[in-house]
Amino acid sequence: MNLHFSLLPAWRGAAPVQHAILAGDDVTGASTFLIEAGLDTGPVYGVVTEAIRPDDTAGDLLERLSVSGAGLLAATMDGLADGSLVAVPQSGDGVSLAPKITVEDARIDWQQPGRPVERRVRACTPSPGAWTTFRDERLKLGPLTLRGSNDLAPGELRVGRADVAVGTASLDLQLGLVQPPGKRPMSAADWARGARIEPGERLA
Repeated sequence: MNLHFSLLPAWRGAAPVQHAILAGDDVTGASTFLIEAGLDTGPVYGVVTEAIRPDDTAGDLLERLSVSGAGLLAATMDGLADGSLVAVPQSGDGVSLAPKITVEDARIDWQQPGRPVERRVRACTPSPGAWTTFRDERLKLGPLTLRGSNDLAPGELRVGRADVAVGTASLDLQLGLVQPPGKRPMSAADWARGARIEPGERLA
């Protein structure tokens, strides 16, 4: 038997929580199922659901699922012990795959629209960590905030008094935590002051 953090047959594979966030799903959950030769294809014993909040990172969601999933696992074991639980074959509809998220997958493409960019950062937080480049050096990013404006070119930075905005193919985003090479994470405003960003500079 295995505990898997998705509502099977959705998101079979190594990174179900991350892919649920990437896809913009509203709900995910956990499933207990009988292990067989296929990739997370075995019949299901039980499920619990979990809403995906608009600001959830993969770490946030995994933490909640570890609690609800533990309860599901205990209930499944009890049901198997007393013979009250029967595994139900998975549906052939709604199958999706969730391969491992690589470091290269975590690189931000500012040519994409704002919402997918924002979701990718949350899906890659805390691991492997979303990143971009600035002045040819890698810059790790924490979760971003969507803004109502669309004034900046993709990757273009604009430094305000207390915030830093970056452009995408649609809505601009506000940077949160930024981690330059060899340094600890810091607010985007602190990073911008230290970097002395010039007008027109971009993330790439």
